[in-house]
Amino acid sequence: MLDYDKEAERYDDSRGGEPRAAAAAEGVLSLVPRQARRLLDVACGTGIVTRRIVVGRDGLRVVGVDLAPAMARRAAARLPGAVVLADSRRLPFADGEFDAVASVWLLHLAGGAENVRAIVAECARVLRPGGTYVTTVDKGASHNVGSDIDAVLAARPAGVAHDAAHLVEAYAREYGLEPVGGARFTGHGQGRSPRRTVADLRRGWFVTLPPGEPLAEEFAARLAVLPDQDRPRPDPVFTLAAFRKSPA
Repeated sequence: MLDYDKEAERYDDSRGGEPRAAAAAEGVLSLVPRQARRLLDVACGTGIVTRRIVVGRDGLRVVGVDLAPAMARRAAARLPGAVVLADSRRLPFADGEFDAVASVWLLHLAGGAENVRAIVAECARVLRPGGTYVTTVDKGASHNVGSDIDAVLAARPAGVAHDAAHLVEAYAREYGLEPVGGARFTGHGQGRSPRRTVADLRRGWFVTLPPGEPLAEEFAARLAVLPDQDRPRPDPVFTLAAFRKSPA
């Protein structure tokens, strides 16, 4: 698992920067009703997507929350007075406080089914009746673009996708959230090259290939002999799912 306090400084540049953030914000806003006036961005990270949501919709007040202090500091610099340091499993907000809640690139990092369920429960709790929850799902699968890199990585030990769409939908229904659609957006600038994939592997990107372990080095060696070491393969395409909270 990556240390997101350490990742904060390089996070935006290493993950597509503004073009990816703009695509993510556009995807989220396409699923948030026009009448929404307050939106909570859970696990807002550096605030790069959060700020794009703010500028993308007039009249929408946005609050960000993140658990990593270094991430939250960067977000606060982008959105003064609108960022809170907190755990997404215990949100410091009142019941029904928001018209919309978003969690982009969060659930796959939750570390287990109970944590994902707790996050979804909290998002539902702070959402008003009739409000909309938008979240990314199937994040890991989004990176499989059918490249030669994917062919190598296909042989690695399988992990559990705790953000699988069918699981997230099941948790959402437990807390009164009904599916109402979805959207997809491109992760601009995130197409992997072999050399970059090896670097990511060695800093803990792939959960089932712990850095320094012999198996991880075996995969690094296989990636290192692929052609065009610095040529990015196609960008991933991420999936958003939207849910509406049952009226009171």
